[in-house]
Amino acid sequence: MTPVQPQLFTTAQIQMVDLFAGPGGLDVAAHWLGVHVDGIEWDDNACMTRTAAGLGTKHDDVRRYGPKDFPDAVVLSGGPPCQTYTVAGGGAGRRALDRVLSFVEQMAAGEDISADLEKLHEDDDRAGGDNRNGKERSGLVLEPLRWALDAIKYEMPYEAIVLEQVPTVLPVWQAYADVLKERGYKVACGVLHTEEFGVPQTRRRAILIARLHGEASLPTPTHRRYYKGKDRTEGDAALKPWVSMADALSERDEPFEVVSNYGTGGDPKLRGKRRSDEPSATVTGKISRNRLYSSGWPKRELARLTKEEAGQLQTFPFDYPWSGKEIAQQVGNAIPPRLAAHVLAAALGRTFKSEDLDTVVAARWDPGIYDPPLLPSTSLETPSEEVTVPAEQEPSSEVA
Repeated sequence: MTPVQPQLFTTAQIQMVDLFAGPGGLDVAAHWLGVHVDGIEWDDNACMTRTAAGLGTKHDDVRRYGPKDFPDAVVLSGGPPCQTYTVAGGGAGRRALDRVLSFVEQMAAGEDISADLEKLHEDDDRAGGDNRNGKERSGLVLEPLRWALDAIKYEMPYEAIVLEQVPTVLPVWQAYADVLKERGYKVACGVLHTEEFGVPQTRRRAILIARLHGEASLPTPTHRRYYKGKDRTEGDAALKPWVSMADALSERDEPFEVVSNYGTGGDPKLRGKRRSDEPSATVTGKISRNRLYSSGWPKRELARLTKEEAGQLQTFPFDYPWSGKEIAQQVGNAIPPRLAAHVLAAALGRTFKSEDLDTVVAARWDPGIYDPPLLPSTSLETPSEEVTVPAEQEPSSEVA
């Protein structure tokens, strides 16, 4: 018989520290679920948005802190910037990824990699354009592992760990998984499609969920996957249809077409197009440059997406207080809160009704603390002599 694990995550107890917290994608979801978050973020503009939204924020460099600075946190989350690991181009991204995977092994073995990281930082400085406000990027992907290993060393291990980034970072999360499993965690990682969780956008994120007590599994899709040319009614009848831009942007009173600012391979004739009755393409920092046209004839150019509309395509509340500069970049860098709610709930061993999530996504933003949470959830684990857990979802090995 498996002994019943204590109920680790009750509304009043959950404390989370969010590394590279950005404007608050994961933190908005945490707020909905009743989780208190301390976010660490370097970028001035993202911190202005966080402050306006009433999110707990430490405006500083993640590398200056560690688990002892947030002793009440039982959940660790983060989405480190990883632009340097793209597999495109002449192979520099692949070489950077290989070096980082080697560093993961060294950190797991307790080796001091500071000198090697300094060399990596020098290489980043020479590369130039990928630097984050003048701060090197490549070594930052190792920070969540440093925090996790230090917490174990200090005998204050995190009960749950949630990490997210672009699909090319999946090999790093898989290397993390090997290290965490050796230290008693159950881990699931793979690539999730945002439209399968009700986000009106096709976007993929590499996700890692680790749990110290209880099984780990990725959240189960609630909506159908989008395939170009296929109607939203096609697919698994047990799942809801994917959500379109028109569904999310109900204030726009006529059908429209979105034309990407850039074309594949730099060819303007190959600019991506999506109709308003389809999900948006991936929302990036260039979304404010996309052009909108009426669907009828003659075609008319329409007003471009506002920052509020761009946020809605990411499932932020329509009145989320975007502040500072480079707002399009802030919006594009964030994890969609709706997806984050599914991921965080899975990490906490909890579940909620899709209809309740619909309600909180559509509601006005309110940073107030509520008990019970705005998004009520229940435990996935049965309080009986044995703990029943959902079957683990087959981890995806998809890398793009």
